[in-house]
Amino acid sequence: MNNDQKELVNFTASWVKDELSGAEGGHDWWHTYRVWKTASKIATEESANEFIVQLASLLHDIADSKFYDGNEDIGPEKARKFLHEAGVDDKVINEVILIIINMSFKNSFDVTTYKSTELNVVMDADRLDAIGAIGITRTFNYGGYKGSEIYNPDIPPQKYNSKDEYKKSNAPTINHFYEKLLLLKNMMTTETGKRLAIDRHSYMEEFLDRFFAEWEGKL
Repeated sequence: MNNDQKELVNFTASWVKDELSGAEGGHDWWHTYRVWKTASKIATEESANEFIVQLASLLHDIADSKFYDGNEDIGPEKARKFLHEAGVDDKVINEVILIIINMSFKNSFDVTTYKSTELNVVMDADRLDAIGAIGITRTFNYGGYKGSEIYNPDIPPQKYNSKDEYKKSNAPTINHFYEKLLLLKNMMTTETGKRLAIDRHSYMEEFLDRFFAEWEGKL
């Protein structure tokens, strides 16, 4: 990136940090920060456009639909307005917005024609933050935020067939591991993401083994 692009990235980071002040702990500035740093690392290894990757990773959760009554338009619109007012080129803006629109796990239920290396990089970085030790803590933090049960053996995990089914779920938090988190390792799209996901996935499996052993009083 050139100096002007670096300045804009830093300006964006500062703006996003202010905008996400007080957000739910699993989707706050520090989630965005981790995705930004991981995406930057992957972009270097995957020869992606670092400017687009950094802008998209910083803005990807600027208005998560789950906190806006499911409205999936607010985030992209807010990001587009910010980038336009910051004087970013329209071509770059369009790429960033397409990444934001297409990267979410819930959108994996839909067929999309948009593909790019930059989308893959940001998507993998976001999914890496959903697994491993960080993923476990984020999952239980959000479950507590929603008031979900931790675990209920009478409510088995489901296989969702559509985005609407997934979005309407109010299952116990442990179910989320089987309905999403344990699936992410095989959904990574970059070689770097696939490599980084292996250890994080194994850590979740170890955690679940321990959780159920303690639940049944075996430990």
